[in-house]
Amino acid sequence: MVNNLFNWFLATCIAVIHPFYVSKIELNHNAKDKTIEVSIRVFTDDMENALQAYGKTSVNLSAPKNITTTDNLIKNYIAEKLTITIDDKPTHLDYLGFEINRESVWMYFEIPNIASLKKININCNLLYEYKKEQMNIFQVKANGKDKSYKLDNPNSHVLFTL
Repeated sequence: MVNNLFNWFLATCIAVIHPFYVSKIELNHNAKDKTIEVSIRVFTDDMENALQAYGKTSVNLSAPKNITTTDNLIKNYIAEKLTITIDDKPTHLDYLGFEINRESVWMYFEIPNIASLKKININCNLLYEYKKEQMNIFQVKANGKDKSYKLDNPNSHVLFTL
């Protein structure tokens, strides 16, 4: 359902010059590897504009001048805008990288050492400083459950119980 909604948003935005400001954040518990895989999908131009304002530097995700600098900028921005607590314990997002796919940028993170979980507490204000219309759609897969939620700016908190 969330995939279909996001894909519809993406197709609609492209067709009418991007009037929606939306990201999709997926959290998938990999019980075998004892990790939570986190992927964040955002329109590339929105992410570039937000990173430029955040880092006070020019950003081109399709052709970065310095990949290490770009990776650090993404890692620091996301760490400031997205915090995840698992079973009342703060976590750290390990940055894995990013890739461009059409008009979107996918950013990948991992939370290690999560053998099991009962609740995920998320605080997110991703791109809220960029556009007041920003919404962030979450999809969480864990313990055989698939849950989703939409945060509209300025709301920044969601709790998933699994």
